[in-house]
Amino acid sequence: MSRLQPGVAVDALGTAVDLEPVAREQVLGGAPRTGWTMLDEGIGVWEMTPGAMRDVEEDEVFVVLAGSATVAFLEPALPAVELRPGTVLRLRSGMRTEWTVRETLRKAFLS
Repeated sequence: MSRLQPGVAVDALGTAVDLEPVAREQVLGGAPRTGWTMLDEGIGVWEMTPGAMRDVEEDEVFVVLAGSATVAFLEPALPAVELRPGTVLRLRSGMRTEWTVRETLRKAFLS
């Protein structure tokens, strides 16, 4: 069931997100936890606690709602991006990244 209804606002900062430990083979530092919740088809909220992890991305565009982090692009090799509230970033399927979260990061995404 969709939580997004025409004309009805959803609090993306207050939306519950169940967090789970990042798979051991992805962890680069700390003990990060991640999770997401879908608000509607292709629209969701994702969160990661402090720590560092490696990931392979899916197609999405996101806006950072809270927190701070750096995302480094390994493949393709691109400059790292500092993430903070208001940052908008597009990811392509297959990109290989490293996320270093300093303050719990929450983003709203469209995929």
